[in-house]
Amino acid sequence: MVKTIYNWLLVLGILHLILFVMSMFLFIPKKIFKTTLPEYNQIFVTHLKYLLIIFGVVALHLIEVNMLDPYFTNIVGVDFANNLQMLEDGVVYWFSQNWMPALASFFVVIYIVVYPFTLWFSPLYFILTDDKKAMKTLAYGLVLLYAIALPFYLFFPVTNVYTFYGAESALETAIPNVEHFFYSTTTSNNCLPSLHVAMTLLIAKSVYVTKNKKYTYFAYFCAVSVIFSVIYLAIHWITDVLCGIILAFSVFYLQNRFIKEE
Repeated sequence: MVKTIYNWLLVLGILHLILFVMSMFLFIPKKIFKTTLPEYNQIFVTHLKYLLIIFGVVALHLIEVNMLDPYFTNIVGVDFANNLQMLEDGVVYWFSQNWMPALASFFVVIYIVVYPFTLWFSPLYFILTDDKKAMKTLAYGLVLLYAIALPFYLFFPVTNVYTFYGAESALETAIPNVEHFFYSTTTSNNCLPSLHVAMTLLIAKSVYVTKNKKYTYFAYFCAVSVIFSVIYLAIHWITDVLCGIILAFSVFYLQNRFIKEE
C-alpha cells in the first residue's frame, strides 16, 4: 500500500510539473523574466503576510480534520446526510450507478490533479506578477470562507454521497489507495458547505482581479468543472454545492463591503 501511495504521489508530482510548465508558458507575462532576484526578494516580503495567512488557515484545517473532527463528530452523534437524502431522494447517487468511464476519468483528473494545482499555482502567480490585490483577495477570502464553514464541519456533520450509500468510489477506482492520502487532508463528513466549490470560486475571483484573460478563462473552466465533478463523482450532495456557492458569493460581498484596498 505504501508503495502504491508513493507511486501515486510520484505520478501526481509529474502531472503538476507538466501543468506548471504549460502554465508558465501560457499564463505568465514574459516581462517577469526581466525581474532581478533582489527585486523578487522584495516582492516576496510584501506578499509574506498573505502567505502566512494562507498557511495558517491550511494548518487550522489539518488540525480540524485530524484532531477536532472525530471528537466533535462523536459529541454530535448525528449524520445529517440522512436529512439531505430525504430532501434530494438519491439524485446524486444516480450518477454513481451510471458513470461513463471517459467522463468519470475526466472529472477525477479535475478533482485530484487540476483543482489542487490551482490552489498552489495561483498564489505563486500572484507573487511572480506582484499582484498584491489578487493575493489579498485570496488570503482574506480564505479566512472568511473557513471561518464561516468551520462551525458547520464541527457541529453539522454530513457524510459524502458515495460513502453514505456504500457505493463505489470513483477516486479509488481510478487511483487505487488514493483515499488513504486524500482523507489525511479532509474527512468524509466535512461536506456542507462544499469547500471545493467555494474555494474554486474564490480562486476564480482572485484570478479575475489580475485581468489576465487567459488565466481567468482557465480559472472559470476549473470552477465549472469542479462543481460538476463533485456531483458527477457522487461526492457532494446538491445541497452542499448550493451552500458552497452561497458561501463563496457571501464572502465576495463581505470583501467588497468591509475590506478596503491598500
